[in-house]
Amino acid sequence: MTIAEPATAAFDFDAARRVLGEVFAPWIHDLRLTLDRFETAPPPGAAADWQPGATLRMPFSDRLCRQGGIVCGQALMALADTSMVMAILAAAGGYRPMTTVDQTTHFLKAVNSSDVVADARVVRLGRTMSFGRVTLHAASDGKPVAMVSSAFAML
Repeated sequence: MTIAEPATAAFDFDAARRVLGEVFAPWIHDLRLTLDRFETAPPPGAAADWQPGATLRMPFSDRLCRQGGIVCGQALMALADTSMVMAILAAAGGYRPMTTVDQTTHFLKAVNSSDVVADARVVRLGRTMSFGRVTLHAASDGKPVAMVSSAFAML
């Protein structure tokens, strides 16, 4: 897949995984993010307010920690940003170039020695701008550690 490939109906979990591995900057690959879920259509029994999205996991690493074994905010923000790009791709049905315009992160609690799971959802997919929200959870206990809202310019 090239980054110029147009959106198609066949843009699925495997295509999204390829984008995750091929499109992002090399230092993002160092975070070892994995795509857990990629939702382009509501699953059976979904709530009426369901939104397309993606769930990514960032495995715990001492390299991502500041003193005291706490996962640093920069790594959490990179996870949220990358997750939101993947959610927008789910909503768009394929790769579209985009760039982050705004990201607001509210840190709720520290993450110690745990993978972090990002649940990213598209609030509005537009022709020129898209908006979303990400909730970051500590995988160890499932508790939210940050809430993120973001806006992306669609290029």
